[in-house]
Amino acid sequence: MSVQDSIKNDSRVRLFHSSLLWPLQLEPLAIDSSRGRHWEIFEARNDTRHWQRVDDEFTDDPGHFNERHYREFVSFLPYVQCFLYGEGRSRRGSPDDPPANSPMHVFRRKDIACLRLTLRKGQAPIELHIVHIDLYFFHDLDLVLFNLEVRADNLPLDTVRDILFRFGRAYPSGWEEGGEGLHNAYLAEWLDVDGAVIARSDAGRRDKYLSFVCEHRSPCISDHWACVLRPLVLDHSNEPGIQRYRLIEYHRMPVMAYLAIEQPRALSREDWVRIGLAALLHPDEALPVNEPRVAEFEKRYCQDRFWNDTEAGPNSRFICTGNAFTLVGDANKPFFLDKETGVLAQFRHQYFLVFLIAHLHRAALLVFSEVLVDAVNDLNIRNEVSVRRFKRRIRANFETFLRFTHRYWFHELSERPHVQAIFRLCSNHLQNDELYDEVRDEIREMSHYLDSDSQRRQSNTVVRLTVITILGLIATVTTGYFGMNILPFGEGPPEERLLHGVLATLVISALVFLAVSRSKRLSDFLEALSDERLSFAGKCKAFWLAIGGGER
Repeated sequence: MSVQDSIKNDSRVRLFHSSLLWPLQLEPLAIDSSRGRHWEIFEARNDTRHWQRVDDEFTDDPGHFNERHYREFVSFLPYVQCFLYGEGRSRRGSPDDPPANSPMHVFRRKDIACLRLTLRKGQAPIELHIVHIDLYFFHDLDLVLFNLEVRADNLPLDTVRDILFRFGRAYPSGWEEGGEGLHNAYLAEWLDVDGAVIARSDAGRRDKYLSFVCEHRSPCISDHWACVLRPLVLDHSNEPGIQRYRLIEYHRMPVMAYLAIEQPRALSREDWVRIGLAALLHPDEALPVNEPRVAEFEKRYCQDRFWNDTEAGPNSRFICTGNAFTLVGDANKPFFLDKETGVLAQFRHQYFLVFLIAHLHRAALLVFSEVLVDAVNDLNIRNEVSVRRFKRRIRANFETFLRFTHRYWFHELSERPHVQAIFRLCSNHLQNDELYDEVRDEIREMSHYLDSDSQRRQSNTVVRLTVITILGLIATVTTGYFGMNILPFGEGPPEERLLHGVLATLVISALVFLAVSRSKRLSDFLEALSDERLSFAGKCKAFWLAIGGGER
């Protein structure tokens, strides 16, 4: 099928759900900070009135606990349940060991009701209903995940593909000849419940992005994304703000898409490829049939456990490229559209959490690696303050990585084969296991370096103490031979004895300090003295060097 025939395809998406999941790195809090954790500071701020803390469904009246919540809960293994929902509650709980809450903390804003997209210049705008706008904070991690969930009804398939290609870009990667952002939606606008515009995109402001990168060596995000994230502010911007974030990866946000199509079995292979790779393939360009990801599309990206290609169904196809997860099914099957127990409920709950965990793993590992790089870049080995700060940062990063491994790092999420298969497919495309091994080795090497440096310093101290002990042994044996004080300083008036004591202390201290300052050279002399192969003249030369009589 040609590109023109594909564009003219009259397949319609009866229901379209999409979620953007954007990982952002938070500037770390001071190690000795007593102000609180990221989410505690965020919640306590006066300018976060649009954001409200979200309690999970388990804190509400059991009568409001729905079956979709139960199905979500039992889809995961116990240790994953502990991460997502906190530890189990018991009527016989020990006061010394109370149950822990979930390390995941969610905030939601409800003042934005709609997203109006003008995909291309001159086209009619499309309105997407806002389902959720959330921020996910995590205990012990300088990381936040921004989640935007939208929905729309009865859209042409080619429009949905264009949305998936253009939507979710933090900044333009370039500009068209007409001045609009390259590959971006021409205009994106946040609307409140009354339809008033809260903020709009500015991808066409070419000078703004060029000057920002020139000045800060970092990309600037579009105004509508900066607006929705406030009071969090971009770290490199001049905008004031306590809590600041940085971009972790490139401008394309990971995306989930749910498409209920009236006749999915009528789609051609090219349609399937363009749907699954919608975020990567330009809708107007010819399909690159010789590219490996296109040629091996089904083998690499598709999970067809529920794709029977028969009238009986269920005809639900799962496509995952790592940064994009797409679920396509038959809109004529009630089970596919069921928001309580059907595939739609699973997409918005179980599969969303699978996607979130996979991207949490990757984002956290990239943050750990960034902290190591930044610590090394800031290290000045000639500055003791810099060295001490470097050691504190490396050790704190190592401790946090250990807690991340035991709290967040999973290989098995669920005993349900399809849920586990989707997680493995997503993680493999994100290369999480390889990234984990790489970061672990980097942290381990840095930790070994600090340990070896500490051992080196301890060895040097032992050497110095040994030299002082040998010199002190000479004085001890000499005075011990007489069995008494050589000079009768114990007699005489108290003032004279005090003066003698002060003078003796000063002289002995000076000798000790001199010995410490020359301890390395004296150690070399002692080593030369014990060398039977060295001549007497060589030993004398070593002594002369030890007392500072020449250059080493």
